[in-house]
Amino acid sequence: MSKDCFEFIIYMLHACAEKWSLFPSAVYKKLKESGCIDQLLIPYYDALHTQGTGYIVGDIEDYLSARGIAV
Repeated sequence: MSKDCFEFIIYMLHACAEKWSLFPSAVYKKLKESGCIDQLLIPYYDALHTQGTGYIVGDIEDYLSARGIAV
């Protein structure tokens, strides 16, 4: 994983944590256990990092919802 991709994931963890009023560690746990980091954020980094934060958080919410994980 590149440094830029790693920084993007950290940024998105904090963006989700702020929107969902959770600690970043709790968000990381949800995203890691659901496969969101390995199956969405890393593989699609090249496209996702060009989008707005709110749009990506929405995509993450959709990803989690499709897997039955509440935020």
